[in-house]
Amino acid sequence: MSRASLDKDPREVAAMFDGVAAGYDRANSVMTFGFDRRWRATTAGALDAREGERVLDLAAGTGVSTEEYARDGAWCVAADFSLEMLRNGRNRGVPMIAADALRLPFTDEAFDAVTVSFGLRNFVDTKAALVEAMRVVKPGGRLVICEVSTPTFAPIRFVYRRIVLRILTWLGKRAASNPDAYGYLTESMLTWHDQRTLGEIIASAGWTKVEWLNLMFGAVAIHRARKPEADTTEQHTEQHTEQPQADT
Repeated sequence: MSRASLDKDPREVAAMFDGVAAGYDRANSVMTFGFDRRWRATTAGALDAREGERVLDLAAGTGVSTEEYARDGAWCVAADFSLEMLRNGRNRGVPMIAADALRLPFTDEAFDAVTVSFGLRNFVDTKAALVEAMRVVKPGGRLVICEVSTPTFAPIRFVYRRIVLRILTWLGKRAASNPDAYGYLTESMLTWHDQRTLGEIIASAGWTKVEWLNLMFGAVAIHRARKPEADTTEQHTEQHTEQPQADT
């Protein structure tokens, strides 16, 4: 299997990521000109994982993000359905488990927070995955998602879609162990939800206090939300913040 289709059949997606696992982290850094490291740091700040907390990192790949979140003492586990991704990250020093995001092998309310970085768009059912993520988080627990999004300024959006993505795809293919897979990755970026639509999907899954932070003019966005407290009935809210360009 060289690449998956936009139907996002889980077996195809897993096989595709198995094929790119060996060079995946390198290709990401090349494609993003190193901004992936800054985005992980910003996501870690939004997550605010603390010592003694338990964090589930979904679609964690080789665990590069999981390692970042664990630096302040939280117990963080990397979960992914690509076995080759997990094998390529086995030396990172974080616990790893093969798992399907729609059927997580964890008990209810096992984690203080759950996070997904650049993996949510690969799930076959976004809302179902968000519902399942909420099941394993404690009341009041946190959801943090870092994902590609839609530039908010029309001229930048045009350049991003018509030029920048083509350049990034070319760079990814040059650095990847399975170049054909990057056709799918680009297509999945172009067909993914914008900030508000994803926020609405998160809220429809039952999460509250939904907000987002735009990075790189909105080409990337971090969404954050809370699981309702057991004894409250909070209304879903949506907010957004534009990240100052100097910090992106």
